[in-house]
Amino acid sequence: MGYFLYPWGFLLQGLAIVHFIRRRPDNYWIFVILFLGPIGAIIYLAVEALPDIGLVGQSFKVFPRRKRIRELEAAIHDNPSAGNYEELGDLYMDDGKLAQARAAFDKAIAARADTPDPFYRRGVCAIYLGDAAAALPDLERVVGKEPDYDFQRAAGLLAHAYSQTGQKEKAEKLFRQVTITSTLSETYLNFADLLASEGRNAEAREWAQKVLDKKPSMPGYLRRRERPWFRRAKEMLKRLPA
Repeated sequence: MGYFLYPWGFLLQGLAIVHFIRRRPDNYWIFVILFLGPIGAIIYLAVEALPDIGLVGQSFKVFPRRKRIRELEAAIHDNPSAGNYEELGDLYMDDGKLAQARAAFDKAIAARADTPDPFYRRGVCAIYLGDAAAALPDLERVVGKEPDYDFQRAAGLLAHAYSQTGQKEKAEKLFRQVTITSTLSETYLNFADLLASEGRNAEAREWAQKVLDKKPSMPGYLRRRERPWFRRAKEMLKRLPA
């Protein structure tokens, strides 16, 4: 079989390895690719890469998104409305430009401060920019009005912001409230980080393990989406003493 695939077998293995490095599925796949040769690559691509084809469409959204960003940047000179700034902030976030997104939400809020979304998104930007203190008032405002906002992610991030600003008792109390019903991996791992920072390694390991325990029952598309959290949970379990 390998003879008939030559020289395409090397290409298939190369594609499989590149996909493996980028997507980081279970480690056993690298042995399938390397030791079974082209056949292993075909099996890997069929099982792991083929379902990701649906994600390719997301990549193509980069181009219309950036075009829309340019349109809004030009339009804002004539129409600096809150709606335009909110949309621009959302697009900047999707494009990974968090500082620019945060600035856009500043202007959206200055123009109209009657909806929670720009406050929430500005708070998220601040968290990921390492400015938890600035995130606090925005997230407190949102959670105070809508405790379940964004499937309780807002409350989970508020607890994380408390933790990052040294308010650990307040953070733990909120984490425990949120995790009664929320199953967000991000929240579980941020709670685990808080516990680990206090030397409560056994509890931290339990929360990191909860993230991995969700994996077997998840549909494939969700497992692929959750891979960064699975990796973070595994790294935490390796780092923390048993």
